[in-house]
Amino acid sequence: MKRRLFLTLAAVATGSMLAGAPMAQAADPVKIGFLVKQPEEPWFQDEWKFAEMAAKAKGFTLVKIGAPSGEKVMSAIDNLAAQKAQGFIICTPDVKLGPGIVAKAKAHNLKMMTVDDRLVDGSGKPIDSVPHMGISAYNIGQQVGKGITDEIKKRGWDMKEVGAIAITYEQLPTAHDRVQGATDVLLKAGFPKANIISAPQAKTDTENAFNAANIALTKNPQFKHWVAYGLNDEAVLGAVRAAEGRGFKADNMIGIGIGGSDSALSEFKKPNPTGFYGTVIISPKRHGEETSELMYTWITTGKEPPKLTLTQGMLATRENVGQVREQMGLAAK
Repeated sequence: MKRRLFLTLAAVATGSMLAGAPMAQAADPVKIGFLVKQPEEPWFQDEWKFAEMAAKAKGFTLVKIGAPSGEKVMSAIDNLAAQKAQGFIICTPDVKLGPGIVAKAKAHNLKMMTVDDRLVDGSGKPIDSVPHMGISAYNIGQQVGKGITDEIKKRGWDMKEVGAIAITYEQLPTAHDRVQGATDVLLKAGFPKANIISAPQAKTDTENAFNAANIALTKNPQFKHWVAYGLNDEAVLGAVRAAEGRGFKADNMIGIGIGGSDSALSEFKKPNPTGFYGTVIISPKRHGEETSELMYTWITTGKEPPKLTLTQGMLATRENVGQVREQMGLAAK
C-alpha cells in the first residue's frame, strides 16, 4: 500500500515538473476571485450572478469579494493567495491603483484580469499587459448623444433653447469618456457649445447627481427644454429628478442613461413617462460569465485571454426595453 502511494505521488510530481508552467493540474481545485468596487450595485451583483453560472458549468470555486477601497483590494488579494486561489478578476475602486495591484498579484503568483474599469499606470496610460474586458466608454457615450439629438429633432426643438446637463465625474476615465462621447455628438449635430453645462458630482450616485444638476438648473433659468447625460442611469435620474423640481417633465426633458439598471427599468414601468427617456443597456453577462471562463481557461491550459475585449450597448426606451433586453441575453424584469 505504501509503495503504491509512493508511486502515485512520484507520478504526480513528475507530471508537475514536466508541465513546467504555473497552471493548475487536473487534480488541483480551481479557485477564482471576483473583486468589485460597489457590491451593492445591481450591475456588479449581476456580474457575480453570471460568474457563478460559469463556476457551476466549469466546476471551479468562485470567491466573491466587495472591495470598495484600495486597502480592501490589497487585503483581498492577500486573502485569495491564502485561500490558494490561482487568479482573480477585478473592477477596482481606483484605476490609479494599477501598479500596486499588478505588483501584489505578481508577488502572490496570481493571474489577474480587469473588468469594466481599466487600470492605468503612474502616467495615466492603460496597463496593456493586464487582460481587460470593458466597454468602449466613448462609443457608448456617442450612442447616448445620438439618442438625444435624434429625439430633439423628433420633437422639433430649437437647439438654441435647449440646455444640456452633462453630469461629470472626472476622477474616473470611463465617466470622462462617456460624457465626452455624448458631448461630441451633440456639438457635431449643431448643438451650441455654450448650452452644455458641466455639472460635477462628488460621487457616482443619484443623490450627488441631483445636487450637481440642481446647481446647473439654478444658474441657467433661460432654457425652455433640457437634456441630460452622464456616467450611468443614476447620474441621469438625479438630473431628471432635479429638473422635475423645476417643472420640467417628460415633454421638456430628455435624459438618457447608461446601464439598463433596475432603477432605469422601474422608471419605464411608471404609469406616465418621465424625463428619463432611455438608457443604453450594457449587458453584464459577458463581463461576469466570459471573464470567468477566460480566467478558468488561462489557469487550466495556460491560454491567456485577449489583451482587450470591448462589448457593445443598445438604446432602450419605454417602448422597446423588453425587446432590447432579450436581444442582450437578459431575462425579462
